Amino acid sequence: MSSSISRRATLACLAGTAVLMGTACSSTKSDAVAATAPDALRLDPTRFEKQTVSVDGQSIAVRAYLGVPYVAKPVDTAYQVINIYVPEAYYQNAKVGDFDARTAPVFFPNQVGGYMPAKPGTAQAVTQGPSAGKPSTIAAALLKGFVVASPGARGRTLKDADGAFTGKAPAAILDLKAAVRYLRLNASVLPGDMEKIISNGTSAGGALSALLGASGNSPDYETYLQAMGAAPGRDDIFAVSAYCPITNLEHADAAHEWLFNGVNDYRAIQVSMLDFNMVRKEVAGTLTPEQIKVSNELKPLFPAYVNSLNLKSPQGQNLTLDASGNGSFKDWVSGYVLSSAQGQLDAGKDLGKYSWLNIQGGKVRSLDFDAFVRYAGRMKLPPAFDALDASSGENNLFGTASTNNRHFTDFSVQRNTANAAVRAEDKLVKMMNAMQYIGSRDARNAKRWRIRHGTIDRDTSLAIPVILATALQNQGYAVDFAMPWDQGHAGDYDLEQLFAWMIQVAKAG
Repeated sequence: MSSSISRRATLACLAGTAVLMGTACSSTKSDAVAATAPDALRLDPTRFEKQTVSVDGQSIAVRAYLGVPYVAKPVDTAYQVINIYVPEAYYQNAKVGDFDARTAPVFFPNQVGGYMPAKPGTAQAVTQGPSAGKPSTIAAALLKGFVVASPGARGRTLKDADGAFTGKAPAAILDLKAAVRYLRLNASVLPGDMEKIISNGTSAGGALSALLGASGNSPDYETYLQAMGAAPGRDDIFAVSAYCPITNLEHADAAHEWLFNGVNDYRAIQVSMLDFNMVRKEVAGTLTPEQIKVSNELKPLFPAYVNSLNLKSPQGQNLTLDASGNGSFKDWVSGYVLSSAQGQLDAGKDLGKYSWLNIQGGKVRSLDFDAFVRYAGRMKLPPAFDALDASSGENNLFGTASTNNRHFTDFSVQRNTANAAVRAEDKLVKMMNAMQYIGSRDARNAKRWRIRHGTIDRDTSLAIPVILATALQNQGYAVDFAMPWDQGHAGDYDLEQLFAWMIQVAKAG
């Protein structure tokens, strides 16, 4: 009996449809593998809720397995759990859209933002916050025929009962990897193709989605995963969707000042909590002379990093920068902005107000890149990520069980203004950066990628997603990368296009 037939037989037995499929209910090789795992890692297929989810007047019946632990030795039982949603049709030998119980891809969206703790996503409509009224991405995916598995993940502020921090790096990526392993372990009792897991995330969640896709099966994480009681096996995935990934943190400060150096006025976002709700407030200001000095010192560090990557365009052109930060790589970044503007022009949009665009004969011929950057505006103060006083969220990410914040670059350690200049270990910093695993012999990279970063997203330099996309392209992977016009820092804003891409890559195999 082939593995695909045995899986269908197992699912049929669970749904009571074995006679329809012409096979008897019996144990399979997959069942035997699952039986060797700890009881905590075996999904009970009878423990689900029946739900009906709706989007734009369309509804679908699903089975919801909620709050399922994905490790045998959880550190935090509130976050190390996963919500799994399966269309009811897959238990009735029926199809949803293009898929059935055997072929349905598995949509794997994380909810991480700011490297903070994140509960698993739900299929319920969004009713609060800036996304209120927006359809649930999970519900929309179910209506397209995807099985959805949304993992929770620990984050940088979590503590245990003794006051020790439990969510510092690399906790979040370990949790996502463990959840992938859990899905594969339970493939025999879950509909969906566990060889077609497609991750999705935004901001820090986008960085984790990219890291998950780049670092598949890397031995760097194995000792940690075993200590958590993660399932044995593989954690590589099929494809990656990443919106505005806040990644490549050890080079992000230099990349930020390469883009924003000389833009001294800023509109910073201050985040505070009001009645347990996050409030984002824009505060305007001007860089101090000391901050301008830091910016001037960071910018020259970026060309050497870019040149060390040996990036090439599809036509084989070397993408480099000279000592002043100009060159073919800068033109490459500018080209994505031009392409985005041309798309708007082709769609009939009036771009006349953008004086830094040169439009002739219905074509966007060129742009004044420096004027464009001033239009986008500075949001973060230098250093944007590894703050000199170790006060940033990213400093917080690289803390330890007993130390809340640490530096992660030599630049900020050397200019430290905090009480102690403590630096995170190089291996730990590596384990949080997708770029460190692209093309690595010790990691299995996903081969299909979709990356989006808005043209006026100021949370990290435009260079960061361009470097990520170009490095992947240079490895021969299929990369769909674009900069949506006048889009700020956000994700899941183009669900129809996202799902169309997911369906296309899943069907192509």
